[in-house]
Amino acid sequence: MITTLILPGLGNSGPEHWQTIWEKNDASFQRVVQDNWDTPHCDEWVQRVEEFISTLSGKVVLVAHSSACALVAHWALKTSPLTLKKVQGGLLVAPSDPEGPNYPKEPVGFGPVPTKPLPFPTIVVASTDDRYITVERAKAYASAWQSRFVVIKNAGHINSNSGLSDWPEGLALLKELKEKSA
Repeated sequence: MITTLILPGLGNSGPEHWQTIWEKNDASFQRVVQDNWDTPHCDEWVQRVEEFISTLSGKVVLVAHSSACALVAHWALKTSPLTLKKVQGGLLVAPSDPEGPNYPKEPVGFGPVPTKPLPFPTIVVASTDDRYITVERAKAYASAWQSRFVVIKNAGHINSNSGLSDWPEGLALLKELKEKSA
C-alpha cells in the first residue's frame, strides 16, 4: 500500500480544503502535522517531514500545497538516499513564490526555492489567478523540478476559497502519479 502524505502550507488546510476532504475520505492519507502553522521555519518543517517519512515502512506519495511545495524541494535536497527512495511521486499544488510581492512575511527560510530536479515523478498544478505566484514562475519551478505542468483557470490559490470541494480533477492527477509508481 502507498501512503499519501498531506503536506499543507501556511495556516494548515481547514475543513473545507480539498486536502482535508481527501484525508477524511481515505485512510491511506496521513497529514504531516507541523508544530507551527502560522510562522513556520522551513528547516523545522523539513525535519518533521524527514521524521515522519523515516517511520513509514512502505512507499509514499506527497501531496503538497502552497509553501509545502517549496518544503518538498528543500527536503529532497537534505534527505538521505534511503528515505528518498520511499517517495514514489509528488502532487505539488499552487506553489507559492517566497520572492514574490504577495508572499506572506511570516514564513522563514522557504526562499529561494531550490531548482534542482526532483528525483521522483511530480505534477505541478497552478492557477491562472493565484495571487501568490504567477503562472510563469510556477512553470519555471515545474521545468526546474522536471515536473509535468498543469494550469487550471481562475482557481485562485487552489484552496478552500476556490470552491473546489473534493476537487476530483486533482484526485485524478494523484491517481495518475500512483499508477505510474505501481
